[in-house]
Amino acid sequence: MVDVEKIRADFPILHQQVYNNPLVYLDNAATTQKPEVVINAVRDYYLTVNSNIHRSVHYLGQQATLAFEESRQLVREFIHARHQHEIIFTKGATESINLVAGSFGRQFVREGDEIVISAMEHHANIVPWQLMCAERGANLRIIPFHPNGELMMDAYRELLNDNTRLVAVTHVSNALGTINPVKDVIALAHGRGIPVLVDGAQAVPHMKVDVMELDCEFYCFSAHKMYGPMGVGILYGKEEWLNKLPPYQSGGEMIRNVTFEKSTFGDLPFKFEAGTPNVADILGFRATLLYLNTIGMNRIAAYEEELMKHALDRLRAIPQVRLVGDSPHRAGVISFLIEGIHPYDAGTVLDKMGFAVRTGHHCAQPVMDIYGIPGTVRISLGLYNTREELNAFTDALNRVIEMFR
Repeated sequence: MVDVEKIRADFPILHQQVYNNPLVYLDNAATTQKPEVVINAVRDYYLTVNSNIHRSVHYLGQQATLAFEESRQLVREFIHARHQHEIIFTKGATESINLVAGSFGRQFVREGDEIVISAMEHHANIVPWQLMCAERGANLRIIPFHPNGELMMDAYRELLNDNTRLVAVTHVSNALGTINPVKDVIALAHGRGIPVLVDGAQAVPHMKVDVMELDCEFYCFSAHKMYGPMGVGILYGKEEWLNKLPPYQSGGEMIRNVTFEKSTFGDLPFKFEAGTPNVADILGFRATLLYLNTIGMNRIAAYEEELMKHALDRLRAIPQVRLVGDSPHRAGVISFLIEGIHPYDAGTVLDKMGFAVRTGHHCAQPVMDIYGIPGTVRISLGLYNTREELNAFTDALNRVIEMFR
């Protein structure tokens, strides 16, 4: 089992007071806090090996390049990709999705074609496809979900047809916490020869992900949602698909040869990594992966599952609380409404009590429209949260209800 007190000691930011109350951080779906080893790794890069990578023969450049490519190898191992060159560094999951939408659209999407996404997507997995469809004259098709937050798989099956060029779906909903049956989603698409992109931003922090087992063509996530630095994202793509796609951005590093008449492009992964990358934070991400590997993702998943059950039991015991999305298959996130209290008002009062929660539409406005609500209160769990914090939170929630009554 996870030694949560030992883990909490690794996160300096947690040991402070907010408005004279102990900080209880329950906004992990927005961004997670960083352990000291990650903070130190970023600092150490600038102190010891700061240099541009891949292009230098001097010592600092070689050391930085070596550490950078070791980071790529660690990511490959972490998600069990087949090849190191199938790992593309971006600035976040959002850029990873935009990369695929832009490059895939230019290469494979024509007027009348269709892209399928789900109704529970984050805006980052909606808007890039809308823009690409508008540009290419294609159509966006939407998989509906049941009131409890689970995808309607029969409706999904009916959406797939000869015009479907790609399916893009979230692994775990950031607004509802639903764990989607992505393996089934992928298998159904593959039955018609359709590639699949999975947005794993809310999945990778909470469970062991194996992209070869899933068999998706693309998988993306962000470092900052899994205890790593901001400004670092990952796009995994199957080698055959990455080789088919044209470059997303151009400039230095992604080329093989440049003349005024013509340019030729480099091999994977460099074809998709134009310009100087965020080396310091990618090395910070390396420290993150080493840290998570030490704890073990299966142990983290088991601990968080216990936390989730405890939080749900406590919230269901409050009559004025209504859960929004109540799938039995969920991770990380609980969204709810409080009878007679606007989410923003509840979040503001909870903040004064030291509880960091998220309120609003959570970059998932279509989800809120489907439920006919302006937004929710959302708590999201991380490996450093405790049952005691959740007890304190639900006690505070009862106080908020009494205040507004």
